[in-house]
Amino acid sequence: MKLYYSPGACSLSPHIVAREAGIDLELEKTDTRAKKYAGDRDFYAVNPKGYVPVLELDDGQRLTEGPAIVQYLADQRPASKLAPPAGTLDRYRLQETLGYINSEIHKSYTPLFYPQTPAETKEDRKQYLHKRYAFLEKALAGKQYLFGDHFSVADAYLFTVTNWASHVNLDLSEFPNLRAFQKRVAERPAVRAAMEAEGLLK
Repeated sequence: MKLYYSPGACSLSPHIVAREAGIDLELEKTDTRAKKYAGDRDFYAVNPKGYVPVLELDDGQRLTEGPAIVQYLADQRPASKLAPPAGTLDRYRLQETLGYINSEIHKSYTPLFYPQTPAETKEDRKQYLHKRYAFLEKALAGKQYLFGDHFSVADAYLFTVTNWASHVNLDLSEFPNLRAFQKRVAERPAVRAAMEAEGLLK
């Protein structure tokens, strides 16, 4: 399988999950601004949506959208317990959490990366993120990870998007559980390996 990624982007989440599951992926670095990969090849031909991640399966089919990709990868290695079994309430709880991270956290960061975004809009998004992180701060109380002591695909996703805070001057100092979570996840060997492979560790 091949993962189309951009260093530090949301594609880091499935990259982490693959390493946690022991799945070897071919990595294809993508320039998401120029929409090019492998030199000058058109990334829109890979994903008409124009963004990463994209997981290319061994039979040539391509899967997009991070929450779908991480569940697919987890299901390839059920013994890793990165996702509960399909059809269980625990699986729906995982999907509920992935949906929250996707719509309330991930997408709220997007305007903060663009210099043309008005200052008022950026401040609004930062306040919104603080409200949404407050929910997760409570959810992490007394836990190592979002669902207790076992690392899941949701943890990989939350870690990835929360790493963006320092790049957009979002102060998370009021969330000690979240900051401890970020540090804990960053120290996992598979996470470090993924970040090193993407050139994110100095």
